[in-house]
Amino acid sequence: MTTQDGPGSTGTAPQTDGAGAGDVVTEAAPAAFGTALAGTATYPVAPGYRVNVRQGAGTNTPLVRQLPAGARVQIRCQQRGQWVVGPYGTSNLWDNIGPGEYVSDSYVHTGSSGMVAPGCLS
Repeated sequence: MTTQDGPGSTGTAPQTDGAGAGDVVTEAAPAAFGTALAGTATYPVAPGYRVNVRQGAGTNTPLVRQLPAGARVQIRCQQRGQWVVGPYGTSNLWDNIGPGEYVSDSYVHTGSSGMVAPGCLS
């Protein structure tokens, strides 16, 4: 199993981010949030990966938690940030999955290389 959220903006192969690798928090995010939910669809994270959830749209932001392997996420909104190479390509889209919780879209199977949710307001 691999822990991932991407290597940064260098365009190199994905790297393991070991920060907090043993800690898995699986509680759901609170429903109240400053932007409306994009819909009720959920999307799977890449099989075999425990994807890092970050406080912002980049690997340089604090690690909030990790999604367990096999997780599905609801994308509330999306914003552009740091470029990340992942199993679903290279992208600078970050998916907001809860208040202050972002994952790189390159680790989420949305079926699209573009946005599937509205842009985040902040």
